[in-house]
Amino acid sequence: MSKLNIDQKTVKDLFSAKKTKFLIPDYQRPYEWGEEECQTLWEDLFLFSFPENNCDNFDSDSDEYFLGPIVIFKNDEGNMEVIDGQQRLTTLMLLLRAFYDKFRNMKDDKSKKTRKQIEQCIWKTDEFGDADESILKIDSEVATDNDKDEFLEILRTGVVTGVKSSYAKNYKFFQDKIMEFTEEYVSYTPLLPLRIMQNCILLPIEAESQDTALRIFSTLNDRGKPLSDADIFKAQFYKYYSDKNEKKSFIEKWKNLEVLCNSIFHSSSGSALDEIFTRYMYYERAKQGIKLSTTEALRRFYEKDGYKLLKNDETFNNLIDLANFWNDVYNQSVERFSEDVLNRLYVLNYAPNGMWTYFVSVYYLSNRDKEGLLDDEEFYKFLSKITAFIWSYAIINPGVNALRTPVYEEMINLVNYQPVTFEKFLFNPQQVENKIRNFDFKNQRPITKSMLTWWAFQDSKQNYLPLEKTIEIEHIYARNRQKIEKGLTNENNIDSLGNKSILEKKINIRASDYRFSDKIKYYLGFTTSKGEKEGTSINELLVLANTITDFTETDIGQRETKIIMKFIDYLKENELLKNN
Repeated sequence: MSKLNIDQKTVKDLFSAKKTKFLIPDYQRPYEWGEEECQTLWEDLFLFSFPENNCDNFDSDSDEYFLGPIVIFKNDEGNMEVIDGQQRLTTLMLLLRAFYDKFRNMKDDKSKKTRKQIEQCIWKTDEFGDADESILKIDSEVATDNDKDEFLEILRTGVVTGVKSSYAKNYKFFQDKIMEFTEEYVSYTPLLPLRIMQNCILLPIEAESQDTALRIFSTLNDRGKPLSDADIFKAQFYKYYSDKNEKKSFIEKWKNLEVLCNSIFHSSSGSALDEIFTRYMYYERAKQGIKLSTTEALRRFYEKDGYKLLKNDETFNNLIDLANFWNDVYNQSVERFSEDVLNRLYVLNYAPNGMWTYFVSVYYLSNRDKEGLLDDEEFYKFLSKITAFIWSYAIINPGVNALRTPVYEEMINLVNYQPVTFEKFLFNPQQVENKIRNFDFKNQRPITKSMLTWWAFQDSKQNYLPLEKTIEIEHIYARNRQKIEKGLTNENNIDSLGNKSILEKKINIRASDYRFSDKIKYYLGFTTSKGEKEGTSINELLVLANTITDFTETDIGQRETKIIMKFIDYLKENELLKNN
């Protein structure tokens, strides 16, 4: 079990401890606090130190103000790496430095004593308690923070050369607040910094390792963004490129990669950059011949052999290339992809699980040419095959975990330039038909929308839609119609594939509770006094609206059979059926 050292301390006790030096590590994010956060901190500290605007209402023996926890661990150099609390520690240092600047030339005893205590918080001291102003108690190595040197220079000198960085702006803010304070409370000036240092409490949680500290941070932190795996990876790349004297180039490329990933990935946890590292991981797994169905945690995979994978140009360039590929996928680039490929990619976007993104990533990295392009015809065949396989597997063996076994094996084939065949997992056509006929295609099941999207695009005249346009599931024979008319002898036919289609959300809302004869105008579009109401882009619904006046239970059954038989033909076309 990991050991923790937890002991609440005053700001002074924590900062002035002789052997303590804080390090904001390279994988941390840049300093982000602005004037709003500094204003809140200042007001909180002032109200605590001067209750009811009265200096004498403060009890120095018992009053305490809790500033929050910080999570740290002692690294190999003996420095306290800050995992959580970076923003608070940095801001408190700026505040104390602003106070020190105010007291630097004051000659009275109280000011001198206050200045002495502040010195011990900012700089390393000798055995007499005198400060060595060349050695700060805090350092920053944040890889993507171009202003960190300005922060350290402010602490050393108290001089601001400009007011562009957050450090400079916040330091100037505190200087102005201290000036206002001293003008109003001349005789009480030393008391505010003393009460901040001696009565404001931090809770340092010292872990025995970086891993433990990161886990604690993830558990405690519900306000800011927890450190992602990509933040740790950034630090490894930064060290590698620093050794090559390419820090500036790396930082610029990393920032561009971060912006790109944030624009295309919407991760529910971690960061958008974690997603591109995850997709790339499957390529490296395949190259290593790993076919185990269990997948390691992202950081554990990359940290092997001292983060060896992150200490070369190829990995970083591949990540950038892969991100650009997915950017073109999600932006439906007609320059990179043919319309046929874009149609296949659109259908896959509604896959019953996300495994396809890893599969396609491995395919791309294994088959791209020197310009980063794919053979369009071969890519189309691959997309068609994995669509047929994933859809079938989702019905016969539900669950993304079940899909790992066949897919991981084929990923290895891809990196070895072998064809994707799924030869060990071919389907029996009768089993597929029976499974589909007996499957409960409820709307909330992802495979339902998957099947309906696939079916819509079996129409050669169907064009892909913008991915940002929301599609929903439409009951062609409306639920409310069945409730009122009882026209279906088998109520289960309401949720049959034969009675469902994809439909744009706005049109689905308008057409939801109407008889088919009433739905026709919504499918086709109509004109009102306020203008044109656009019809659907789903070609099958347009054909139905133009050719029939009602949609009955017989139509549902015939359409369901048509979908099933077409799907089995699709499996055959993609060589995924057993011969006997």
